[in-house]
Amino acid sequence: MMSKMRNSFVELKARERAQTVLDKGTFRELLGPFDRMESPHLAVQDIVPASDDGMIVARGLIGGQSAVVIAMEGAFQGGGIGEVAGAKFAGALELALEDHKKGVPTRPVIILDTGGVRLQEANYGLLAISEIQSAVVALREYVPIVGVIPGKIGCFGGMSMTAGLFSTLIMTREGRLTLNGPEVIEQEAGVLEFDSKDKLLIWNTLGGAQRYNTGLADVLVADDTTEICAAVEAAFAEQANEPRSRKVELFLSRLAAINPVKSLSPTALYELWGKGEKRSAQVMRQEEGVSHKKSRGRSWFAALTGDAVAAGKATSVLCSDVLLGDEEVRILAVVPNEHSRFPRARQGEVGLEEGWTLAKYVRAAMEADADKAKRRPIIAIVDVPSQAYGYKEELLGLHQSCAAAVDAYATARFLGHPVIALVVGNAISGAFLAHGYQANQIIALNDPGVLVHAMSKQSAARVTKRSIAELEAAAKIVPGIAYDIGSYATLGVLYELLENIHADAPTKEDLMIIEKTVLAAIEQARTLPRNLQNRLSSTAAQMARKASIIVRDKLQKQWA
Repeated sequence: MMSKMRNSFVELKARERAQTVLDKGTFRELLGPFDRMESPHLAVQDIVPASDDGMIVARGLIGGQSAVVIAMEGAFQGGGIGEVAGAKFAGALELALEDHKKGVPTRPVIILDTGGVRLQEANYGLLAISEIQSAVVALREYVPIVGVIPGKIGCFGGMSMTAGLFSTLIMTREGRLTLNGPEVIEQEAGVLEFDSKDKLLIWNTLGGAQRYNTGLADVLVADDTTEICAAVEAAFAEQANEPRSRKVELFLSRLAAINPVKSLSPTALYELWGKGEKRSAQVMRQEEGVSHKKSRGRSWFAALTGDAVAAGKATSVLCSDVLLGDEEVRILAVVPNEHSRFPRARQGEVGLEEGWTLAKYVRAAMEADADKAKRRPIIAIVDVPSQAYGYKEELLGLHQSCAAAVDAYATARFLGHPVIALVVGNAISGAFLAHGYQANQIIALNDPGVLVHAMSKQSAARVTKRSIAELEAAAKIVPGIAYDIGSYATLGVLYELLENIHADAPTKEDLMIIEKTVLAAIEQARTLPRNLQNRLSSTAAQMARKASIIVRDKLQKQWA
């Protein structure tokens, strides 16, 4: 019994896990507890902070080669990503990237034990995850990125999308991997959709064995320290896998083989995904129908592209290439589609097909412009109420679909396509991460209907065990918790917050203002580095994201 406990990787604390993965005697922690880099947003909410903010960053060797291990402590705030934890994570990857550019190979290992965004910091966490994802995509071009999901928390929320970007993903049977947790799905869609108390259903849907058997994880290991460490070393020794997030056509063909109307058991999924390589005629016929469901995303797409026909089709992802001034741009929008094959993605949510389709359209632009000196800008019109909440969505890997969109937008940006997000409505949670948050520049309308957050108020209240009134009171103290675009603007992320624009029915004058602003954002994007570091350089960010800047500065000093 003692031997089993001693060999259990799941039972170890994050710091011990990081120490175990590194070669013996090489563990060196950066920004550890004695540096006291605590979250500045917790104590003011009467929440006791942690002196390392629940994020361990360690340098050392793996197989005798320079390495960095990043591990989340699930025992603190459920492994949630807040400003400081997120800055430690993103900053470490950014420094590893600089190592590679200098000719110093550094192996990254990420040990995931996280519920996703820390809701007590909400938009700080969501913003940090977008920067983590950008760093993953950039670093992955130099070295495989290896992730481990051992349990007990698992990997949820925006961090599940991040895991979907890794080169190799290792899981134990105890691990769980999903975008929306069972409690959130139950809150949003009802207990009949997903019973959060049914533990067998949860592990059969989200657990390590199911993810491995359906190709959403690469290696299944026992909860054994030696076996996990061997799997990590093997992942670096072998030729790097093509990331799942780039296998767009494969996953679109797999989804086409699914009939969403019929029940789908976890045990049947692997066999079903083995069938069909092309979208069926039935699916193609469905997409030729017409939908008249109004949305801001649809209205702005039609106004900016002049393509009312495309805007009226029964498809969830609109795409059009148009001239904006002298610029040929690709404009994308996710819109409601009452004919969507997957019922949980009919109100403008980013669902399974939406994420992969966004990736398809963005990658098509990259391929078409590959030999051009000047790459076309990509404009993401953002009006997304959330990602889709459903049992089938999680079973079929919604996190991976959203990761594909993240990967495509980030890759396009790094290749020189200016990516501009125009937020005209909701920009909520994983949907915003997938569609808009990888932009060089974010433009938003100052309108009561423009909201940015990590989760709906009802679900956020349930997860944090607060009332909605308590959430709203906390938002007055910590702007990052608030939903309104005015509070979000104080974080210093926006390129421009546009006043007096008719958000529901744009006028010609509105379109002239938008065109001028977007073109200016494109021009600036072409002059700046292609990473997301400009988000920390504004005057507002220097104050509102001061902790993010300090963390990166301290990490850099301790890195060598």
